[in-house]
Amino acid sequence: MKSMITIIKEQISSFYLILRLSAFEMKSANVNNYLGRFWEVLNPAIQLVIYWFIFGVGIRGGQKITLDNGVQAPFFIWMVTGMVVWFFVNPMITSTSKSIYSRLQLIAKMSFPMSAIPSYVIMAGFYSHLMLVALVTIILQFTQFKLTVYFIQLPYFMLATLIFLLALALITSTLSTIVRDVQQIIQSITRMLLYLTPLLWHTDKLEFKNMDLTFLLKLNPLYYIVEGYRASLLGTSWYIWEDSTLTLYFWGITLVFFLVGSILHLKFRNRFVDYL
Repeated sequence: MKSMITIIKEQISSFYLILRLSAFEMKSANVNNYLGRFWEVLNPAIQLVIYWFIFGVGIRGGQKITLDNGVQAPFFIWMVTGMVVWFFVNPMITSTSKSIYSRLQLIAKMSFPMSAIPSYVIMAGFYSHLMLVALVTIILQFTQFKLTVYFIQLPYFMLATLIFLLALALITSTLSTIVRDVQQIIQSITRMLLYLTPLLWHTDKLEFKNMDLTFLLKLNPLYYIVEGYRASLLGTSWYIWEDSTLTLYFWGITLVFFLVGSILHLKFRNRFVDYL
Protein backbone atom coordinates (compact mmCIF):
# COMPACT_ATOMS: atom_id res chain seq x y z
CA MET A 1 0.00 0.00 0.00
CA LYS A 2 2.91 2.37 0.73
CA SER A 3 4.19 1.83 -2.81
CA MET A 4 0.85 2.83 -4.27
CA ILE A 5 0.66 5.95 -2.12
CA THR A 6 4.18 6.90 -3.25
CA ILE A 7 3.19 6.58 -6.92
CA ILE A 8 0.04 8.65 -6.37
CA LYS A 9 2.05 11.39 -4.66
CA GLU A 10 4.50 11.41 -7.57
CA GLN A 11 1.64 11.82 -10.04
CA ILE A 12 0.22 14.75 -8.09
CA SER A 13 3.56 16.51 -7.58
CA SER A 14 4.48 16.05 -11.27
CA PHE A 15 1.06 16.90 -12.68
CA TYR A 16 2.11 20.19 -14.28
CA LEU A 17 5.19 18.55 -15.83
CA ILE A 18 3.05 15.67 -17.11
CA LEU A 19 0.77 18.14 -18.89
CA ARG A 20 3.71 19.98 -20.48
CA LEU A 21 5.45 16.80 -21.63
CA SER A 22 2.20 15.34 -22.97
CA ALA A 23 1.58 18.49 -25.00
CA PHE A 24 5.08 18.24 -26.47
CA GLU A 25 4.58 14.53 -27.18
CA MET A 26 1.32 15.23 -28.97
CA LYS A 27 2.81 18.01 -31.12
CA SER A 28 5.89 15.99 -32.08
CA ALA A 29 3.91 12.87 -33.04
CA ASN A 30 2.88 14.18 -36.47
CA VAL A 31 5.42 16.96 -36.95
CA ASN A 32 6.86 15.38 -40.13
CA ASN A 33 3.48 14.62 -41.72
CA TYR A 34 1.99 17.04 -44.23
CA LEU A 35 -1.52 16.40 -42.95
CA GLY A 36 -0.40 16.71 -39.32
CA ARG A 37 -3.06 15.87 -36.74
CA PHE A 38 -5.62 15.17 -39.45
CA TRP A 39 -4.18 11.63 -39.51
CA GLU A 40 -5.58 11.13 -36.00
CA VAL A 41 -9.03 11.28 -37.56
CA LEU A 42 -8.24 9.83 -40.99
CA ASN A 43 -6.64 6.61 -39.71
CA PRO A 44 -9.59 5.66 -37.45
CA ALA A 45 -12.03 6.58 -40.23
CA ILE A 46 -10.34 4.21 -42.68
CA GLN A 47 -10.35 1.37 -40.13
CA LEU A 48 -14.01 1.99 -39.27
CA VAL A 49 -15.07 1.75 -42.89
CA ILE A 50 -13.19 -1.55 -43.29
CA TYR A 51 -14.63 -3.03 -40.08
CA TRP A 52 -18.15 -1.87 -40.99
CA PHE A 53 -17.91 -3.43 -44.44
CA ILE A 54 -16.59 -6.77 -43.13
CA PHE A 55 -18.64 -7.16 -39.95
CA GLY A 56 -21.65 -4.92 -40.55
CA VAL A 57 -22.35 -5.58 -44.22
CA GLY A 58 -20.56 -8.87 -44.80
CA ILE A 59 -21.14 -10.92 -41.64
CA ARG A 60 -24.31 -9.32 -40.23
CA GLY A 61 -25.87 -8.47 -43.57
CA GLY A 62 -26.82 -4.97 -42.44
CA GLN A 63 -28.85 -6.13 -39.43
CA LYS A 64 -29.29 -3.62 -36.63
CA ILE A 65 -28.19 -4.01 -33.01
CA THR A 66 -30.80 -4.16 -30.25
CA LEU A 67 -29.61 -1.94 -27.37
CA ASP A 68 -30.30 -2.55 -23.68
CA ASN A 69 -33.28 -0.16 -23.76
CA GLY A 70 -34.80 -2.02 -26.72
CA VAL A 71 -33.94 0.62 -29.34
CA GLN A 72 -32.63 -0.59 -32.68
CA ALA A 73 -29.28 0.98 -33.64
CA PRO A 74 -27.45 0.74 -36.98
CA PHE A 75 -24.37 -1.45 -36.67
CA PHE A 76 -22.07 1.41 -37.72
CA ILE A 77 -23.33 3.70 -34.93
CA TRP A 78 -23.03 0.91 -32.35
CA MET A 79 -19.53 0.04 -33.56
CA VAL A 80 -18.26 3.65 -33.61
CA THR A 81 -19.28 4.33 -30.00
CA GLY A 82 -17.22 1.34 -28.89
CA MET A 83 -14.29 1.73 -31.25
CA VAL A 84 -13.71 5.29 -30.05
CA VAL A 85 -12.45 3.67 -26.84
CA TRP A 86 -10.33 1.13 -28.71
CA PHE A 87 -8.56 3.79 -30.76
CA PHE A 88 -7.36 5.25 -27.46
CA VAL A 89 -6.73 2.14 -25.38
CA ASN A 90 -5.02 -0.01 -28.00
CA PRO A 91 -2.11 2.33 -28.88
CA MET A 92 -1.74 3.38 -25.25
CA ILE A 93 -1.25 -0.20 -24.02
CA THR A 94 1.57 -0.78 -26.50
CA SER A 95 3.07 2.72 -26.22
CA THR A 96 3.19 2.83 -22.43
CA SER A 97 4.69 -0.65 -22.21
CA LYS A 98 7.83 0.63 -23.98
CA SER A 99 7.63 4.18 -22.64
CA ILE A 100 10.34 3.85 -20.00
CA TYR A 101 13.09 1.92 -21.78
CA SER A 102 12.67 4.02 -24.94
CA ARG A 103 13.09 7.24 -22.94
CA LEU A 104 15.83 6.39 -20.46
CA GLN A 105 18.20 8.86 -22.13
CA LEU A 106 15.65 11.60 -21.54
CA ILE A 107 15.43 10.60 -17.89
CA ALA A 108 19.18 11.08 -17.46
CA LYS A 109 18.87 14.71 -18.59
CA MET A 110 15.81 15.68 -16.54
CA SER A 111 14.82 15.37 -12.92
CA PHE A 112 11.37 13.87 -12.49
CA PRO A 113 9.98 10.54 -11.22
CA MET A 114 10.00 7.69 -13.72
CA SER A 115 6.38 6.91 -12.89
CA ALA A 116 5.45 10.15 -14.67
CA ILE A 117 6.66 8.80 -18.02
CA PRO A 118 3.73 6.42 -18.70
CA SER A 119 1.41 9.14 -17.40
CA TYR A 120 2.43 11.79 -19.90
CA VAL A 121 2.35 9.26 -22.75
CA ILE A 122 -1.24 8.42 -21.76
CA MET A 123 -2.18 12.09 -21.50
CA ALA A 124 -0.75 12.78 -24.96
CA GLY A 125 -3.06 10.12 -26.37
CA PHE A 126 -5.96 11.40 -24.28
CA TYR A 127 -5.98 14.73 -26.11
CA SER A 128 -6.58 12.93 -29.39
CA HIS A 129 -9.18 10.76 -27.69
CA LEU A 130 -11.11 13.83 -26.57
CA MET A 131 -11.10 15.10 -30.14
CA LEU A 132 -12.50 11.80 -31.46
CA VAL A 133 -15.16 11.64 -28.74
CA ALA A 134 -16.23 15.20 -29.56
CA LEU A 135 -16.41 14.31 -33.26
CA VAL A 136 -18.49 11.19 -32.59
CA THR A 137 -20.80 13.18 -30.29
CA ILE A 138 -21.38 15.76 -33.03
CA ILE A 139 -22.11 13.05 -35.59
CA LEU A 140 -24.64 11.44 -33.25
CA GLN A 141 -26.59 14.71 -33.13
CA PHE A 142 -27.57 14.06 -36.76
CA THR A 143 -29.02 10.67 -35.83
CA GLN A 144 -31.74 9.54 -33.42
CA PHE A 145 -29.10 9.22 -30.68
CA LYS A 146 -28.87 12.83 -29.52
CA LEU A 147 -27.47 14.00 -26.20
CA THR A 148 -29.32 12.74 -23.14
CA VAL A 149 -28.86 13.07 -19.40
CA TYR A 150 -26.86 9.81 -19.48
CA PHE A 151 -24.03 11.71 -21.17
CA ILE A 152 -22.95 13.18 -17.80
CA GLN A 153 -21.52 9.78 -16.79
CA LEU A 154 -19.02 9.87 -19.67
CA PRO A 155 -16.32 11.81 -17.71
CA TYR A 156 -16.45 9.04 -15.10
CA PHE A 157 -15.68 6.39 -17.71
CA MET A 158 -12.92 8.56 -19.16
CA LEU A 159 -11.35 8.84 -15.71
CA ALA A 160 -11.77 5.09 -15.18
CA THR A 161 -9.96 4.48 -18.48
CA LEU A 162 -7.06 6.76 -17.53
CA ILE A 163 -6.60 5.12 -14.13
CA PHE A 164 -6.81 1.63 -15.60
CA LEU A 165 -4.24 2.45 -18.28
CA LEU A 166 -1.84 3.91 -15.73
CA ALA A 167 -2.22 0.89 -13.44
CA LEU A 168 -1.56 -1.47 -16.34
CA ALA A 169 1.31 0.68 -17.65
CA LEU A 170 3.18 0.50 -14.34
CA ILE A 171 3.28 -3.28 -14.74
CA THR A 172 3.99 -3.54 -18.48
CA SER A 173 6.56 -0.72 -18.65
CA THR A 174 8.54 -2.26 -15.81
CA LEU A 175 8.45 -5.80 -17.18
CA SER A 176 9.24 -4.63 -20.73
CA THR A 177 12.30 -2.77 -19.48
CA ILE A 178 13.58 -5.86 -17.70
CA VAL A 179 12.66 -8.37 -20.43
CA ARG A 180 12.17 -7.03 -23.96
CA ASP A 181 10.17 -10.10 -25.01
CA VAL A 182 7.31 -8.83 -22.87
CA GLN A 183 6.71 -6.11 -25.45
CA GLN A 184 6.04 -8.73 -28.14
CA ILE A 185 3.68 -10.61 -25.82
CA ILE A 186 1.75 -7.40 -25.12
CA GLN A 187 1.35 -6.68 -28.83
CA SER A 188 -0.02 -10.19 -29.39
CA ILE A 189 -2.48 -9.83 -26.51
CA THR A 190 -3.78 -6.48 -27.77
CA ARG A 191 -4.50 -8.05 -31.16
CA MET A 192 -6.65 -10.68 -29.42
CA LEU A 193 -8.41 -8.06 -27.28
CA LEU A 194 -9.98 -6.57 -30.41
CA TYR A 195 -12.08 -9.75 -30.69
CA LEU A 196 -12.44 -10.43 -26.95
CA THR A 197 -14.07 -7.05 -26.36
CA PRO A 198 -17.59 -6.13 -27.59
CA LEU A 199 -16.33 -3.87 -30.37
CA LEU A 200 -17.19 -5.61 -33.63
CA TRP A 201 -19.78 -8.15 -32.52
CA HIS A 202 -22.64 -7.97 -30.07
CA THR A 203 -22.25 -10.03 -26.89
CA ASP A 204 -25.88 -10.16 -25.80
CA LYS A 205 -25.66 -13.93 -25.56
CA LEU A 206 -22.71 -16.25 -26.15
CA GLU A 207 -23.73 -19.89 -25.96
CA PHE A 208 -21.69 -23.06 -26.22
CA LYS A 209 -23.42 -26.40 -25.72
CA ASN A 210 -26.40 -24.63 -24.08
CA MET A 211 -24.11 -22.79 -21.67
CA ASP A 212 -24.14 -18.98 -21.55
CA LEU A 213 -20.50 -17.91 -21.62
CA THR A 214 -21.09 -14.14 -21.74
CA PHE A 215 -19.69 -13.81 -18.23
CA LEU A 216 -16.27 -14.85 -19.55
CA LEU A 217 -16.15 -11.75 -21.76
CA LYS A 218 -17.06 -9.58 -18.79
CA LEU A 219 -13.85 -10.68 -17.09
CA ASN A 220 -12.11 -8.39 -19.58
CA PRO A 221 -11.93 -4.95 -17.83
CA LEU A 222 -12.32 -3.25 -21.22
CA TYR A 223 -15.83 -4.70 -21.44
CA TYR A 224 -16.95 -2.39 -18.64
CA ILE A 225 -15.34 0.69 -20.18
CA VAL A 226 -16.65 0.08 -23.72
CA GLU A 227 -20.19 -0.62 -22.60
CA GLY A 228 -20.04 2.41 -20.30
CA TYR A 229 -19.08 4.66 -23.21
CA ARG A 230 -21.91 3.22 -25.29
CA ALA A 231 -24.47 3.75 -22.53
CA SER A 232 -23.31 7.37 -22.21
CA LEU A 233 -23.15 8.26 -25.91
CA LEU A 234 -26.24 6.35 -27.03
CA GLY A 235 -28.24 7.25 -23.91
CA THR A 236 -29.33 3.76 -22.93
CA SER A 237 -28.81 3.53 -19.15
CA TRP A 238 -26.94 4.56 -16.00
CA TYR A 239 -24.34 1.89 -16.60
CA ILE A 240 -22.43 2.71 -13.40
CA TRP A 241 -25.30 1.34 -11.30
CA GLU A 242 -26.92 -0.96 -13.84
CA ASP A 243 -24.51 -3.77 -12.92
CA SER A 244 -22.92 -2.83 -9.60
CA THR A 245 -21.12 -6.18 -9.48
CA LEU A 246 -19.33 -5.36 -12.74
CA THR A 247 -18.41 -1.91 -11.43
CA LEU A 248 -16.92 -3.39 -8.25
CA TYR A 249 -15.08 -6.01 -10.30
CA PHE A 250 -13.54 -3.39 -12.60
CA TRP A 251 -12.28 -1.23 -9.75
CA GLY A 252 -11.06 -4.30 -7.89
CA ILE A 253 -8.98 -5.39 -10.90
CA THR A 254 -7.71 -1.84 -11.40
CA LEU A 255 -6.72 -1.57 -7.74
CA VAL A 256 -4.83 -4.88 -7.91
CA PHE A 257 -3.03 -3.77 -11.07
CA PHE A 258 -2.14 -0.45 -9.48
CA LEU A 259 -0.82 -2.12 -6.33
CA VAL A 260 1.24 -4.71 -8.20
CA GLY A 261 2.49 -2.13 -10.68
CA SER A 262 3.54 0.27 -7.93
CA ILE A 263 5.50 -2.42 -6.11
CA LEU A 264 7.25 -3.59 -9.29
CA HIS A 265 8.03 -0.08 -10.47
CA LEU A 266 9.56 1.08 -7.18
CA LYS A 267 11.50 -2.14 -6.77
CA PHE A 268 13.24 -2.04 -10.15
CA ARG A 269 13.35 1.57 -11.29
CA ASN A 270 16.71 2.33 -9.70
CA ARG A 271 18.16 -0.46 -11.85
CA PHE A 272 16.43 0.32 -15.14
CA VAL A 273 19.63 1.66 -16.68
CA ASP A 274 21.30 -1.71 -16.04
CA TYR A 275 18.81 -3.39 -18.39
CA LEU A 276 19.69 -1.26 -21.41
